[in-house]
Amino acid sequence: MSYTKRFDGRKFDEMRKTEAKIGVIKRADGSAMFKIGDTIAIAAVYGPRKLHPRFLQNPSKGILRCNYDMASFSVPDRKRPGPSRRSSEISLVTAKSLSPVLDLSKHPNAVIDLFIEITQANAGTRCAGITAASMALAHAGITMKDLVSSISVGKVSDKVVVDLDKEEEDHEEGATDIPIAYSPRTKDFTLLQLDGNVSKKELKEALEMSKKGCEEIYKLQVKTLKDHFKGEGK
Repeated sequence: MSYTKRFDGRKFDEMRKTEAKIGVIKRADGSAMFKIGDTIAIAAVYGPRKLHPRFLQNPSKGILRCNYDMASFSVPDRKRPGPSRRSSEISLVTAKSLSPVLDLSKHPNAVIDLFIEITQANAGTRCAGITAASMALAHAGITMKDLVSSISVGKVSDKVVVDLDKEEEDHEEGATDIPIAYSPRTKDFTLLQLDGNVSKKELKEALEMSKKGCEEIYKLQVKTLKDHFKGEGK
């Protein structure tokens, strides 16, 4: 059966509403919140600081250490507290998505600790986390050649859509989820995962849709950071 209308009434190429804030955790060196629809991610950065134990240090560059987690109350069915295989995988994916835009050579023997907490979840949590984390790193003053914006695209039944929500992910006729992260300035994808099946044509359409979504998110990221630092200068 054809997927003719999205459950929440959006167009197939329309994202949910977005919101962003900077400096949401006062004691962190950098922090940010990103909200897309009902999904909320908060990111906090601590460092750069000396990495211990010393045998883990890299004399040529610093290390980005990421910890992603979902609050137990973030989903209707309470999540079991503590780390899981999924959170460990997303922590690694997030660090790899952000590393291409970071100049860690300026921080030899150091570590930058990045914590991401999902306080409310309705699909797209890793993408929201990456987007929030990118802003938090910029807020912390880490040298970056660009921000990273992230969105999920995919296929619901027979239609390619952007920013799937949980109801679409659980569609009875199946859904394909493609989380991507993108550097708008360099035009590079820093993350591309695929869970499901799509044709070459559908994947190309999804990636073009993801670029447009990420560029829209990027504008919000830049504006939020500029407005924050302008406010600090008053």
